[in-house]
Amino acid sequence: MADEEILQRIEQLVDEEHALRSAGEAPDAARLAHVEETLDQCWDLLRQRRARRQYGQDPADTAVRDSTTVERYQQ
Repeated sequence: MADEEILQRIEQLVDEEHALRSAGEAPDAARLAHVEETLDQCWDLLRQRRARRQYGQDPADTAVRDSTTVERYQQ
């Protein structure tokens, strides 16, 4: 997956998150949690790709990390 594709996916997920939060009623908590986790994974993948590129490594060697790993990162 290319950086541009990841960024497009992030944009779609952000739009969905905003729609869920502004629906006027209580958002679907399970769907919102899934969207947030997927967003974190996408951002992590993009950061991995950029770091590999910065250090002369192949960004294609990155992989999506499981949500448990990504969710434990310190902000």
